[in-house]
Amino acid sequence: MANGTRRSSTDFVECGDRLPTSCPPLDSQEKLAEPTAVWDSVGLVVQPATGGTRAVVEALIAAGPDGVLGLVIETIGSTYTKLGTVIGISPVQGRVGWISGGCLESALEDESCDLREAGHAGVIEFDTRNDNDLMFGTRIGCRGLVRIALLPLALLPGIESILRKWASNAEDIAVGFSATGQVQMAAGDRHLCWDLPWRSPHVPARQLQVRIPRAPQLLVFGAGPEAAVLLPWMRRLGWYVGLVERRTRWIPQLALADLGKAMMPAPAVIALSPLNYDAAIVMNHDFELDREALESLASTGIKWIGLLGPAGRRDDLLRLLGAPLADVLCSRLHAPIGLPLGGHGPEAISLAIAAELHGYWNRAETGAAASGKSPRRVP
Repeated sequence: MANGTRRSSTDFVECGDRLPTSCPPLDSQEKLAEPTAVWDSVGLVVQPATGGTRAVVEALIAAGPDGVLGLVIETIGSTYTKLGTVIGISPVQGRVGWISGGCLESALEDESCDLREAGHAGVIEFDTRNDNDLMFGTRIGCRGLVRIALLPLALLPGIESILRKWASNAEDIAVGFSATGQVQMAAGDRHLCWDLPWRSPHVPARQLQVRIPRAPQLLVFGAGPEAAVLLPWMRRLGWYVGLVERRTRWIPQLALADLGKAMMPAPAVIALSPLNYDAAIVMNHDFELDREALESLASTGIKWIGLLGPAGRRDDLLRLLGAPLADVLCSRLHAPIGLPLGGHGPEAISLAIAAELHGYWNRAETGAAASGKSPRRVP
């Protein structure tokens, strides 16, 4: 589907602001967005917290000028994190995101606080490549080097527009560092540039280009028993989730998604066509609704489509759709959806689906096995 901005309309079931305004603590070290309680005439559903890069961006938007953006700009050797990883730090939200198993975050938080109060940007370096660090330093044992740029948002006027562009339009953020201390950021058609005061012995001494990857987007058809488990997990993995469901029994589950549409599958696909969904799951537990969803998805550009149910049911659906549509779908269709992990019930099914989607997206992002076929893709 083409790129576009998420818009509300009268037939959308709105599930709270995409960008939370408060992020209460989970513990003294890490704080995440507060779940939103949504009351529906059928019952009470709590919108789950988010994770991944998505949680960091949302926390930075909420923090405003008090926030500090941490961005991994260089790695050498073995490190917990990779180029483009982000972390958010502020007095209210605390730390959102991570760069290690907890060994480096305290130093990162202290340095961020000092830089914010001094009105400077900086770069902090963690070098764990020698034996001294293994015994007397961080004791991580990774034998790698990571450099993290720390950018107080107060020094980056207008950055909220870049962050919101990332959150609403599924856009990467391109970040450039010049040897003169200039920082540039671009997302879509939005481009900003700042000359920053730096305070660090590791100020970028050469031009660097870093990409903050956009968050993946998932469109789900059917809010059956698996939705209550699967949708919160996908949000915690950093996905934006859309849900299509019009059956009265399952309407409250729309609150679990970022965007809920109470419509039949075919008109919903048309209404959501401006959005850039990366994957879709068909799990209505209803043969005709699944057929309609697959028929509508065949004409979209969504590259990964999962279908819940046994292989025999899949074959019946494809036979009913006819050979032309089946041929269009088969190269993208993963059915039965989910890794073969074993187990029964909504929780086990949701785990299998989440694991397969997580692997698909990370392979797509890194380019790994891009030309190889999934072992569970329809032959």
